[in-house]
Amino acid sequence: MSEHDQAREAMEFDVVVIGAGPAGLAAAIRLKQLNPEITVCVVEKGGEVGAHILSGCVLEPRAMAELLPEADIGAIDGSVPAGEDRFMFLTETASYKLPTPPQMNNHGNYVVSLGNVVRFLGAQAEALGVEIYPGFAAAEVLIEAGRVVGVATGDMGIGKDGAHTELYQRGMELRATYTVFAEGCRGSLGKQLMVQYGLNAGVDPQTYGIGIKELWEVPAASHKPGLVMHSIGWPLDTKTYGGSFLYHLGGNLMAYGFVVGLDYENPFFSPFEEMQRFKSHPAIKPYFEGAKRISYGARALNEGGFQSIPKLVFPGGVLVGCEAGFLNVPKIKGTHTAMKSGMLAAEAIGEALAGDRPATLDAFPAKIRDSWLWPELEAVRNIRPGFARFGLFGGLLNAAFETYVSRGKSPWTLRNHADHTTLQPAAQATPIAYPKPDGRLTFDRLSSVFLSNTNHAENQPAHLTLRDPAVAITVNWDKFRSPETRYCPAGVYEIIGAETSAPILQINAQNCVHCKTCDIKDPTQNINWVVPEGAGGPAYPGGM
Repeated sequence: MSEHDQAREAMEFDVVVIGAGPAGLAAAIRLKQLNPEITVCVVEKGGEVGAHILSGCVLEPRAMAELLPEADIGAIDGSVPAGEDRFMFLTETASYKLPTPPQMNNHGNYVVSLGNVVRFLGAQAEALGVEIYPGFAAAEVLIEAGRVVGVATGDMGIGKDGAHTELYQRGMELRATYTVFAEGCRGSLGKQLMVQYGLNAGVDPQTYGIGIKELWEVPAASHKPGLVMHSIGWPLDTKTYGGSFLYHLGGNLMAYGFVVGLDYENPFFSPFEEMQRFKSHPAIKPYFEGAKRISYGARALNEGGFQSIPKLVFPGGVLVGCEAGFLNVPKIKGTHTAMKSGMLAAEAIGEALAGDRPATLDAFPAKIRDSWLWPELEAVRNIRPGFARFGLFGGLLNAAFETYVSRGKSPWTLRNHADHTTLQPAAQATPIAYPKPDGRLTFDRLSSVFLSNTNHAENQPAHLTLRDPAVAITVNWDKFRSPETRYCPAGVYEIIGAETSAPILQINAQNCVHCKTCDIKDPTQNINWVVPEGAGGPAYPGGM
């Protein structure tokens, strides 16, 4: 029997948590607070806690204060109290200051590095006895008699040596009475659970955005700790949802990001290129003078909101955080809602574990509905889909109506749509000519990926798979001119041979920053993102 064929080792816990983000760690901490005897394991695909956490983040401290009342958010590295709020509308050459919507008022909040926040939460969890295993990707859901009984980590190739066979390390089974899925937006296991248990039946399709982010070190003279600035308008047209954020953290750091709704129509559109040229606007360029770019990353985010929340429970497990879509889009915040969902899941699990035998977790959705999380999301449910239906200016009017007139109590609910259905055929779209990067203010993809510290072990199977390789040419190329080469912010997808009328899709999986955009936007859902072996992917530093 080869090493590859040997049975996997197994470890038993009361609860296994998938993902060491805000939701997963809040769940783990709350479980231990409820009962120190509950055994809790957190498995994290990043090489360390926080390595895969990317967010332009202004933290609303409400959930943190409930979970850890003594915690000093301001003492977390890079965190500063939120200060001035600026909300700007841009045309190609001008800028106009707008009133800050009440949902975006950040008085009492903190500008933070979310990576450092989860590192702090990880330390709190370990101090309570939670076992955290970074560098191990949960690759398989274990289901027995229709019930989730844990997960298995991925098998790991360890390399080749000439003619010798590849060394191989079998994955491990992490078995539990209950499993908490907190993978974040578009989790690969969560996507499987949606199908297995019909969790998204009867709700709107989830809709998404892509957030692309750079971390800059700025001169001390121009650093304004706590500055929070958002913009809408240029360079996006009025049919494309999105905008920018610019936050000044501690330590002379500035986080700049650009978010685009993945329901855009033009297959020639490139979120990365739009993000780069935004910096050239005359009202924005001065923020980058004398500054140095030190890191880069990208991540998809949920935008479906209230009407796209799936069923949260299934036999043996729950969905929490962005795995379930709890982002408050108009507020541009999701950490507090993610943490709250994790805490409430922990309370439901704690009650179930106190019984004589495994029970259902139906108390969890009830706890969500009875908490402040539910009415917060319900009240803003019509704002994001309003932009999809009415465009920028109609969306702003709808947002004003929902905020100031109906106050979130409109007797209707606007519907969401699936992002992969919105692309126009290339023959009907207008190509976009983007300016070349200058290497100082604007950059190309490959130099950007270098700053994400992305790495994947050699000789491993590609974690970006095609359900039907032929479709990459017969549909994506022939009909849409391969939009994956433009919506991917890391240069993973490349068409070679087009000049000889023999195009081939080349997948540079080693560049992948795990943003999940391809898994979402591919027009036939032919691209399937699965976890890589080991701790592959980006390694974001503090500040991201």
